[in-house]
Amino acid sequence: MLINDKVAIVTGAAGGIGAAVAQRLLEAGARGVLLTDLDAARLDATVQRLAESHEGRVAGLAGDAGDTEHLRGLIAAAEEGFGPVDLYFANAGISGGAGLDATEEEWERALDINVMAHVRAAKLLVPGWVERGEGYFFSTASAAGLLTQIGSATYAVSKHAAVAFSEWLSVTYGDEGVRVSCLCPQGVETELLMAGTRSSDPTEQAAARAVLDAGNLLKPLDVADEVLAAVGDERFLVLPHPQVLDFFRHKGSDYDRWLRGMRRYQKSVR
Repeated sequence: MLINDKVAIVTGAAGGIGAAVAQRLLEAGARGVLLTDLDAARLDATVQRLAESHEGRVAGLAGDAGDTEHLRGLIAAAEEGFGPVDLYFANAGISGGAGLDATEEEWERALDINVMAHVRAAKLLVPGWVERGEGYFFSTASAAGLLTQIGSATYAVSKHAAVAFSEWLSVTYGDEGVRVSCLCPQGVETELLMAGTRSSDPTEQAAARAVLDAGNLLKPLDVADEVLAAVGDERFLVLPHPQVLDFFRHKGSDYDRWLRGMRRYQKSVR
């Protein structure tokens, strides 16, 4: 899909990958980009920064990307300000280092934000895209959604589910004009990752070290370049860290050997 003259919504867009994707969309000629995030002050600052170069084509609406009513408001605001939504970037997410000690609330929160937020947005947008014969759903998952996440069951499971939902969307609606991509990066220089390095929780520290030690740390704008290239190619799996594909192939070729290797790696970062 060409970005020029298209309308996009980006969640989790106050900083990191979301803000970088919004910037690249505007630079590629998007007619309008609506940003959303829970952090209203940070979101406003990002919108103001982007508006300096793209006045009249960017706006923000703070709120919870997992809340259906907020999603309805986002879509309505985008349509009123720019026109029908062509692309939706489900980028908002949370990390956390919870294992078997995770509470029911922690599981619910991870699944709500990392998975159900995508499901709720798709329920609102996909039927209209099918009628129009075109639309694009872009999901930010993680390499943890293809492999696993040392230290965090809630993150690993919810990101696997995000990948699975994206696959299902593509299989179910791909022949009806709905394009789907799924981003699965490793280490990206974002507050989400760096917060783990500052955590007092040993499990969260181990989870962050596992990501940082696994490969090169990318800048959000570098990831955004990969995102836009994937949209242009209408490519499903987006891997800014090429080694993730090698790890994924090793996993599939010999699951037991891969599990043994992951257990050894887990010991090295704890």
